[in-house]
Amino acid sequence: MIKTLSVFFILLIIPMSTLAFAEHVFNPEAHAQYLDISQLEAEKAEFEFDDVTYSIYYGYHGSMDDSMSDILADPTVKELTINQERKSIEVVFEDIPKKTDFWLRIPFEVLAADKEQYQLFIDGVDTGYDLMKMPDGYVIGMIISEDTKHIEIMGTNVIPEFGTYPVLILGLSILGLVYFMRKSSFGVNWTRIN
Repeated sequence: MIKTLSVFFILLIIPMSTLAFAEHVFNPEAHAQYLDISQLEAEKAEFEFDDVTYSIYYGYHGSMDDSMSDILADPTVKELTINQERKSIEVVFEDIPKKTDFWLRIPFEVLAADKEQYQLFIDGVDTGYDLMKMPDGYVIGMIISEDTKHIEIMGTNVIPEFGTYPVLILGLSILGLVYFMRKSSFGVNWTRIN
């Protein structure tokens, strides 16, 4: 009882303006702001499909550890590409000075996997990874060593396999074929099965 009263009196002494409430600190609508902070230190590769630009951010040593110290030199990414045939993103490294963490932030529209089950291949070897869901994509994290040359992240869907123009052309072709078959004598001579 005495403990409860002392806590109550302490709370009365503290001015109300100094109290912080959890809903102000942990606003569920504000979780994207942390992603933007990590993007300040990240490198970026951009791809354009159907006049829309997509960005893939990537970095090393976690989100912002690299900016705090210059002890480790960063790996050098030689090439970051999207392989539409294999439904994957491929990263080729030029140099990795020391074993480190590597992460990619991939928008949902660029590469997705059924039930969030991606496959990660480091130099052709199926490897485990960390996965974190963000409001507009996934962050896939992994550990790379000095010997790593190639990473491939495979999903089930990649940047629009059928963009708006191919679908439009296909639709118009089908409509044109149906119209041609109905109006021409070519389609009249065929026997009709009901």
